Amino acid sequence: MNAIWIAVFGAVCFFFGYRFYSRFIAERIYRLDKDFTTPAHAYRDGVDYVPTNKWILWGHHFTSVAGAAPIVGPAIAIYWGWIPAVAWVVLGTVFAAGVHDFGALVLSARHQGHSVGTLANRLIGQRAKLLFIFIILILVLMVNAVFAWVIANLFVSFPASVLSIMIQIPLAVWIGLRVYRHSGSMLWPSLVALAVMYGTAMLASEVSWLQVDLVGAFGGEGGGAFGMSATALAFLCWIAVLMTYVYVASTLPVWMLLQPRDYINAHQLVVGLGLLYAGLLIGAPTMTAPSFNANADSSFMPLLFITIACGAISGFHGLVASGTTSKQLNNETEARFIGYGGALGEGMLALISIIAVGTLFATTGDFTATYSSFSAAAANGLTSFVQGAGHLIGNLGLPPSMGATVVAVIVVSFAATTLDTAVRLMRYIIAELGVDYGMPVLARKHVATSIAVLASAALVILPEGPKGFGSGGYLLWPLFGTSNQLLAGITLMLVSVWLKRQGRPVVFTLAPMLFLLVMTLWAMTQQVVFSWSGFAGGDRNLLLFAFGSLILVFTLWILLEAGRSFRQPFAPVPKETHP
Repeated sequence: MNAIWIAVFGAVCFFFGYRFYSRFIAERIYRLDKDFTTPAHAYRDGVDYVPTNKWILWGHHFTSVAGAAPIVGPAIAIYWGWIPAVAWVVLGTVFAAGVHDFGALVLSARHQGHSVGTLANRLIGQRAKLLFIFIILILVLMVNAVFAWVIANLFVSFPASVLSIMIQIPLAVWIGLRVYRHSGSMLWPSLVALAVMYGTAMLASEVSWLQVDLVGAFGGEGGGAFGMSATALAFLCWIAVLMTYVYVASTLPVWMLLQPRDYINAHQLVVGLGLLYAGLLIGAPTMTAPSFNANADSSFMPLLFITIACGAISGFHGLVASGTTSKQLNNETEARFIGYGGALGEGMLALISIIAVGTLFATTGDFTATYSSFSAAAANGLTSFVQGAGHLIGNLGLPPSMGATVVAVIVVSFAATTLDTAVRLMRYIIAELGVDYGMPVLARKHVATSIAVLASAALVILPEGPKGFGSGGYLLWPLFGTSNQLLAGITLMLVSVWLKRQGRPVVFTLAPMLFLLVMTLWAMTQQVVFSWSGFAGGDRNLLLFAFGSLILVFTLWILLEAGRSFRQPFAPVPKETHP
């Protein structure tokens, strides 16, 4: 089948989803009010609460949620065939992700910009809040470990991408200072920064001395020191650099680095998607991946719905929407464009990821040889996307190596954005726990950030695994999908409880919540009880078993608390307002 038709199908569904369904949700369910005073205005502090132009905020929100996950998940899930992967991306985005992201943003904006973890206390109870925050803390910690692992490995594999990424940081700070001090437009400076980044990436792909190749610097494949290989040393150095960067980035005011960098990345995402879809239209490749993989070693039920999290629906989006985005929302009516529109953008990214992998291989036999098992798909998914996307961009006349470098720059930029946003969120959570438990020292910005950074670094470096030194991110990836989707289900449950208290229809949030929780609890029970425990005869994985068991037990506990709360009769209450 010609892959163009898949792209057309997805684009049409996304257009009608935004045009009609999101408007219905905005007007009839969430009932947005242009006169409502948002937290950005009510609690403006110039650091976290900052009223922001909707295009800039969309850029921050979009690039914070569009990390490596909407690329990696679909690139793995095509193992079961491109039809189930495309169906989940399209339907999940329109009816689940858009409603979830949009709802988390509105719910937080109506409650002083508090995160969904804090709101669990108001809507369900203190005990549920503590359980929920614990799940969030584990998830954010895993996000930090997984994304740091992904970025470090891409820097090792694609050294031509490093210089371009490094140049972006001072350019973003310059743009932030320029706009903050002189109230100028961020559009043209960000486009110039993007041109510099892409020009640097293309030049570095052809000029070897512009490539920051730490593996080569440590002696190449046969080199190394301190009992570590050159690759392991390079990986360790990049993790140290990344942790230093996220410490600084997550403590700076949002206008100085986060907003301008994310605005650059938003343009980068639009340009990147434009290049990929233009390459698709010009090349008109055929999907060589099977529509359904009859040789798959497992059914796509329920694993598909946790393998593709970001790109269909993701609980991490609710953390970003309620943790940072809601604090910058200028007008409540813009929540539709930012929340639902951001989800659609990520759906487009997930769709092109499926197409890039599905058209990479010359024959179906070549695909099945590479994707011989689910574990093989997990190991080869990201590399297959970078290569496939490079081929799509190559249809525009760029050399394959140059196209692969540009794609690597895009992936690393988004992953880095998600990484330092996640560290900022983790800082908020640690500070909140410090206040709740009478330990004000934890509420200090640098103390909370230090704990977040050190814990994330330890989790990505210390566990031993099949990838050798620094296997933490690889080992945690199987748990990321389940915990992420459980968080999304709980967030939809909170939105449903809030809607019921407002006397509004809940079916549009309750239906995706029930589907998601059934699929995810089914998958997590399989993994915890039969796979990771070793009960079914497989290899025991104590790391995943311990984390997975805690998350599963706490989730079931929260659902019991929520069920009790949801059954209570609620009288409609007035719309929340700020004092």
